[in-house]
Amino acid sequence: MTHRNITCPAKNPAQKQQYIKKHSNALWLFGYHAVCAALQNPKRSVFRLLLSKETMQELPQNLIPENLHCEIVQKSDFDNILPKGVVHQGIAAYVSTLPEIHETDLIRSDKSVIIILDQVTDPHNVGAILRSAAAFNADGVVMTQKYAPDITGTLAKAASGALEIIPLVTTTNLARYMNTLKQHGYWCVGMDGKAENTLREMKLPRKIALIMGSEGYGLRRLTAQNCDFFAKLPISERIESLNVSNAAAIALYELKYKLTDL
Repeated sequence: MTHRNITCPAKNPAQKQQYIKKHSNALWLFGYHAVCAALQNPKRSVFRLLLSKETMQELPQNLIPENLHCEIVQKSDFDNILPKGVVHQGIAAYVSTLPEIHETDLIRSDKSVIIILDQVTDPHNVGAILRSAAAFNADGVVMTQKYAPDITGTLAKAASGALEIIPLVTTTNLARYMNTLKQHGYWCVGMDGKAENTLREMKLPRKIALIMGSEGYGLRRLTAQNCDFFAKLPISERIESLNVSNAAAIALYELKYKLTDL
């Protein structure tokens, strides 16, 4: 396993805090799976690692690089550093942000699924969608620059390690990006409960951009106008819709096995 983690060279606590302050793009990750995945990601630098005694004993051997000092701390220390009320599971890490990924980096020449989120604002939903994207081998998730959550520890914990695996990209102009994908052979499929057919019933191309609408309002008008066609999920008439992260998971499951058969 290759690591490129670094630790603060300063031993004095005041110097250490000053060193960490210089890393203004860093953020706190918390939760067992989110932090363990970050420790294994060579694209992350880890500046601090906080552990409870119990969690320290549960970690796999060789997960923590030799040059990274672990701080064994109390629950009160986690509470003083992390956002109020988070479930940290006795582990937190202060890490660098991931390198920026350009939206066109997601484009593939062959079979491909890209998830596009049209103003999905809940970090728990985006994190859960990343997790499903990893489970069903999607190539990336795209968010709008505005009306989208910041990439925080809360989102990373909801992703349960998938933030380290699946590229998460923001775009300033969703309609323009959809047209760029079309130029590279993608078909834009908008998920809409009012559509005539389910994904399973449709004949689909090998390259799909799956468009998911916001939690409250669905797809915006301009986004819908740029979709090539629409699909729905086969849910009961007793309920109007599913949570966007649940809908994305079911749609990705359908696409994984449908595209495999093409």
